[in-house]
Amino acid sequence: MSDLVIVGFDNQNDADRVLTDLTRLQKEYLIDLEDAVVAIRDADGTVRIKQSVNLVRVGATAGGLNGALLGSLIGLLFLNPLAGFAMGGLIGAGSGALSGSLMDFGINDDFIKKIGETIKPDSSALFLLIRKAQPEKVLQELHQYKGHLIRSSLSPEQENKLKEALERAQAPSPSAGVEGATAAARQPDSGGAPATA
Repeated sequence: MSDLVIVGFDNQNDADRVLTDLTRLQKEYLIDLEDAVVAIRDADGTVRIKQSVNLVRVGATAGGLNGALLGSLIGLLFLNPLAGFAMGGLIGAGSGALSGSLMDFGINDDFIKKIGETIKPDSSALFLLIRKAQPEKVLQELHQYKGHLIRSSLSPEQENKLKEALERAQAPSPSAGVEGATAAARQPDSGGAPATA
């Protein structure tokens, strides 16, 4: 059974960055994600959803392959397998893309939109459906991101460990560093003359 974890971030970019890092960790077999979605709430309150799995592309690919195979077999009956292959591939890709666009995989989109509307404007949330993970190693790799737990299906012990890790982020996020540098640059000079060589 997969665990649902929803983590909120105070800016629009950190959820994307964490997902990028989690994708790298998945390639290292430290985490196995069933689904991952980023919800971004713009400054005007509009919620945008970024799916990690493009179902239209998956449906078109599977439909195209199945259609090409079926078209070739039907084409053999009429002594023209090449035409059957081409027509079957086109029809299969079209119907696969249509079914992919209508399909909902993993985390329910309505649920994502509902939670996305509760986060504050100009922030983001990361929705994860985790099959299995090495929690200590994953948290160690993601220690620089400061976030807050919105919801989870983890055990109370695991949930507390995650909350602690999110609260004690060791370094500010890159966007917070840019904001801090901008604020420091706007401060008036303390009266000392700049050093010259």
